[in-house]
Amino acid sequence: MNTTIKNKKHTHTIYDVIIAGAGPVGLFLACELALAKCSVLVLEKATEVHSPLKQLPLGIRGLSSPTIEALYRRNLFEELEIHKHLKNPHQNAVQGPRRQAGHFAGIPFHDGDIDTTQWKYRLPGSTPASLITEMQELETVFSKRAEALGVEIKRGFAVTGFHQNNERVIVQAGGQSFECKWLAGCDGSRSVVRKTGGFEFAGTEPEFTGYTAKADLLNPEVLQPGRNVTPTGVYMQSQPGYLAIQDFDGGAFHGVAKPVTREHLQEVLRRVSGTDVTISALHIASTWTDRARQATTYRNGRVLLAGDAAHIHAPLGGQGLNLGMGDAMNLGWKLAATIHGKAPEGLLDSYVTERHPIGAQVLDWSRAQAILMKPDPNARALHAIITDLINTTDGATYFAGRVWGVSTQINLGGKHPLIGCSVPNFEFEDGIKIGQLMHNGRGILLDFSHHAALSKLAGGYHQIGYISKPAKNQLGLSAALIRPDGIVAWATDEEINISDLQKAITKWLV
Repeated sequence: MNTTIKNKKHTHTIYDVIIAGAGPVGLFLACELALAKCSVLVLEKATEVHSPLKQLPLGIRGLSSPTIEALYRRNLFEELEIHKHLKNPHQNAVQGPRRQAGHFAGIPFHDGDIDTTQWKYRLPGSTPASLITEMQELETVFSKRAEALGVEIKRGFAVTGFHQNNERVIVQAGGQSFECKWLAGCDGSRSVVRKTGGFEFAGTEPEFTGYTAKADLLNPEVLQPGRNVTPTGVYMQSQPGYLAIQDFDGGAFHGVAKPVTREHLQEVLRRVSGTDVTISALHIASTWTDRARQATTYRNGRVLLAGDAAHIHAPLGGQGLNLGMGDAMNLGWKLAATIHGKAPEGLLDSYVTERHPIGAQVLDWSRAQAILMKPDPNARALHAIITDLINTTDGATYFAGRVWGVSTQINLGGKHPLIGCSVPNFEFEDGIKIGQLMHNGRGILLDFSHHAALSKLAGGYHQIGYISKPAKNQLGLSAALIRPDGIVAWATDEEINISDLQKAITKWLV
């Protein structure tokens, strides 16, 4: 709850959390905190909510399984509409086994090669493994939910600095000062919070400048369909006039921060494609690179980082937004428990120890793709090998599991292979699925054994819901402890050891 302090000179509010940045990550984090009854202020530098860069086609984003599950568990998934009628531009028109399901460095993997039986805990009736949306749709849905939960959003308030002590953070934004107990930097790749907070941002420099543009072409037929690796770069025209180009200039053009003109884009596209393509009009264009950097820690005192403020990399395969959404889902309940004085020792620090390795994996995934796309003999040799591997059942299943996030697992220790994984979407005999029972953001003790002691144990903690009813497929489980973010913290197929379960509850939830 927010605190209002009054004296003879002034009245001001102390928020539980101030979030810098009203992008999808910041807004979703705000929703998670407000759901847990924290007072939240979001400060956003932009005054305009809408932007062509957030709308289709430039604002297109792919959501992976962990993100879709998070939205489903918070009753937000049904608010998304675009995926119901928009074809994924990165998938081909072929139906059946050779339908392209995704790609790695432009190398497609196909539906017919994916062996979903290898994903033992992904049940029938699960949410989609991937879908298409846009930045504006996400921000609209999250803003609506955040405001309904009491989040205050101030636009046109760029965070310019802050200072912290052991109890508070004073934030400067829009010529005003705001006070909070915790500050979350979700303010993007050029994060003021990260820079002001003295976070080290370590990583590697770019191989290329990427261009995304919407343009009118006089002769679009000269461009080959799909993603094309050429002797000088990579280009793709997924829809008429919707261009993506990678020019391996070491990121030089992006680094000078010049506007993209029609003439410049045409020169780059002609050189990379090896055609005489002509751009008659340029509607909008943006640049990006494969620079890959990550904060060495996501926490400094009362200041935390999430999303692009914590890690940046090339947007190859749509990993960035999903990585940031995972940060928000992991951080929200842990920070809320800390604020309410109900967090076990070390719970907030586990945000860094859990999310930092996953961020590092995604950065390496991005680096590997950039190297494979380089227009040189070494890259072509690797490209040929990866193509052979991705066209095998095990290869396609591996790449799909990584791209879609289905194989994501947090190292939490424990004997059961489900620990650290997303809880399967168990469907109970009454037709209700477990994801539908997680809208309130509480943990769940799932008891398929109908053990009397478990009901009594769960009843002692208001943070834990108790479910004891049969599911259509129980996957051999006796019981499982599910964290508020949907991650399995403890599970067993055997006779329940109450002492082990109690330790897991004490470690994660009380």
